[in-house]
Amino acid sequence: MSKILAGKIALVTGASRGLGRAIAERLGRDGALVAVHYGRASAEAESVVQTIKKAGGDAFAVQAEIGDVASIQAMFQALDKELTDRTGEVRFDILVNNAGIAPMVSLEETDEATFDRIFDVNVKGLFFVTQQAIGRLRDNGRIVNLSSGLSRAVGGMDIPAYSATKGAVDVLTRQWASKYGARGITVNSLAPGAIDTDMNAGWLRGNAESEQMISSSQAIKRIGKPTEIGDAVAFLAGPDSRWVTGQYIEASGGWLL
Repeated sequence: MSKILAGKIALVTGASRGLGRAIAERLGRDGALVAVHYGRASAEAESVVQTIKKAGGDAFAVQAEIGDVASIQAMFQALDKELTDRTGEVRFDILVNNAGIAPMVSLEETDEATFDRIFDVNVKGLFFVTQQAIGRLRDNGRIVNLSSGLSRAVGGMDIPAYSATKGAVDVLTRQWASKYGARGITVNSLAPGAIDTDMNAGWLRGNAESEQMISSSQAIKRIGKPTEIGDAVAFLAGPDSRWVTGQYIEASGGWLL
């Protein structure tokens, strides 16, 4: 595989498992030095680092509680030190805001603590990670924000607080694309559909009824794989997407067409 991202540096949040892991590993295979963010799963993050290195790439782990601004600031201090030791500067090229949570709770089931936690991680965390990153991001850099098909779907799954956070992500994507386009920085939302990850395992994996519901509502009749999201992010993080910005792009197998 071509090392199309050779010489680039990427930070991927929520990269210790699931979509984040697939994204980090793909960017590593493409030649980027990858900062693998994790919250609490240090062993899993180190596994991602080692997988990238075994495939001929390079990576290191950084920790933060996404949703806690002080923790995010501390992560960037650690990132600065690591990058300065490696490259002599704190600049990097690609930010993938993947970290997120998706409690399967309806309007009636959502209490205040759950609501606050979803918005803290999915919106506040993404916002303040990007705030810290933007001054460090090189011109012609890339920001990819993970959204969801639920931010645009009518009659989708009944998890309104989560869906609302992804609507906020889409708004921020358009604002930042407009603001930072003068620097050549592209900012896009990528919206996965139903993907076979640990986050979705409780309602999807091995559940024939759920699998049938999803496949019947998609143009492509199967459940998506994390690597397929990694591949889509790789396009948005790479040079071929230089004329694509401010967009909401679904990678959902054609859900609810």
